This record gives sequence, C-alpha cells and structure tokens, in this order.
Amino acid sequence: MNLHLSEQSLPVFEALASKVRIKMVHLLAEKPLNVKELAQSLDLSSAIMTMHVKKLEKAGIITTEMVRGKAGAQKRCILRVEKLEVIFPSKEREQKKFHETEVSVGHYTDIQVEPTCGLATTEKIIGEFDEPRYFLHSERMNAKILWFGKGHVEYKLPNFLLKNQDPNELEISLELSSEAPFTNSNWPSDIYFYLNGVLLGKWTSPGDFGDSRGKLTPAWWPSDVNQYGLLKRLRVAAEGTYMDGMKISEVSLGDVDIREKQWDFRIAVQEDSENVGGVTLFGAGFGNYNQDILFRLYYDEKRD
Repeated sequence: MNLHLSEQSLPVFEALASKVRIKMVHLLAEKPLNVKELAQSLDLSSAIMTMHVKKLEKAGIITTEMVRGKAGAQKRCILRVEKLEVIFPSKEREQKKFHETEVSVGHYTDIQVEPTCGLATTEKIIGEFDEPRYFLHSERMNAKILWFGKGHVEYKLPNFLLKNQDPNELEISLELSSEAPFTNSNWPSDIYFYLNGVLLGKWTSPGDFGDSRGKLTPAWWPSDVNQYGLLKRLRVAAEGTYMDGMKISEVSLGDVDIREKQWDFRIAVQEDSENVGGVTLFGAGFGNYNQDILFRLYYDEKRD
C-alpha cells in the first residue's frame, strides 16, 4: 500500500496509532483469525475487538469475511496489506519530466485466457461469463474490467521519448487482484509482468476482494463477484525493478529496450506457477481507483 501525506491517508494513520491494532496486524501476518480468536489472544472482549477490527477494515489494512464455525457464522479477519510506504512531498519528483500514457483495460492486442473469465463495460457484461471467445468481441474495446483464471493479456503502447531525452525510470500503475470463483480474500495468485518480452518479475496477489463494494463499481454490478483490487506500482529503474518500493528483480531499463518506438506489456498467470489464482484488472469506473493502466516514463533532457 502506498500512501501520500494527505488527509485521505488519515484513516490508515489513525488505525495504526494503537498498540492493540499493531499487535493484531502481527497476529494476522501469521494466519487469518476470527474476532473471538483475536480477542482471546489479546485478552480483550469480543465487543472491544470488533471495534478495533472495524478501524483496520475501514483503513483497508485488513479484510473480513463470514465463515461457518462450530458455533455458527464467524467473522474471519485477513491481512490485506503486505507493505506500507508513505510518500512524502518531493519538489524534485514534482519537477521531473515524464511522458504519460494511459491504456484502457480493453485495448489489449493479444489475449489467451482460460475460465473463470469475463469482461464488462461500465454499463453491461460483454457476452457471457467463462466464454473466452467474447474477449475478441468488438465491444471489448470499451471494457473496464476483465478477469481470467490462467493465461495472459498483452498491450501495445507508443513510446514518445525523443532523441535528446535520457530515460531514467518507468512507472506502471494498475489496480488488480486475484480471480476466484465468486470472491475469496484468501486466494493467492502469482501474477507475472513482462515488458518487451522480458520478465520484470512477479507479484503474489493475496486474494479476490468482495467484502465491500468498490468505490467506483457501478450499481448494477453483482455484489457476489470481484469488487475492487489493490493499486500496485511497478517501477523499472537503472538498478532494477521494484513493486511498491520492494525490489523484485535485477531487470533494469537497459534490459528492456526502453527506446523502442512501441512497447509490449504483458500480464500473465502461468500454469506452472506455485499459486495459480487468476487475475482481475480494474479500469476507470470500476474498483477503488479511477484509472486504467498508467505508464509514466521519467527522463532528463540532454544539454548541448
């Protein structure tokens, strides 16, 4: 999770400003627990623990789901955040020059998917669920959400870098999650990212989230399927590739033919991976972030 130093981040800061809630995060990092188990571990009443759970859930740090237990339905808590990075204002960052390209989720140029799968515009489902042929339907250009169990989706985009500009960092941001039948917050999936045929690295999504509706998800969208994802920032720099500030490979800008006039960007779920849990891509009008797949290539201008 990336946080900017702003009022919008206050719920997260407030949620972590508690010894009890920090202990809860440590416990949930070990394994998911229900409210009663958390309360017993920290010697608190279930009523007090429920209050703490709501704080962490509101901040997006944990997610909850109702599961059957011996004594009836129980609320199970699952840690949703792997890492927290606070981004402070930076004049240097603000002044850096960049070329920006936003690619719509439906504007893919190559697709190979297996069920469960589907896609939709902000107004309707395109075709039928679990029928890969509809990924070639003419309406797919308007898709703002898509999902598949295995396979890949690939996008081509232009590179507007000029000869007198030296690239120093590529940032790719997108909202995504796993893809489970209906939803499941504990559904890990290894998602791989390629640029110009080079594997940048992988990120393991913790689940497919449906505990609450996405902030932007259309009202007609069913409540029992994927609702939102996590906003991830993939950064390719001179010294390697990073996901939300954590290094995931040694692949650098020099390894990916960054000066090519067009780029190929692939998102894949591979059959031979440890966690084959699919992927859901959220575009503008779905999920919690009003954007499609956003590319920013930062550069310095050469001096004569």
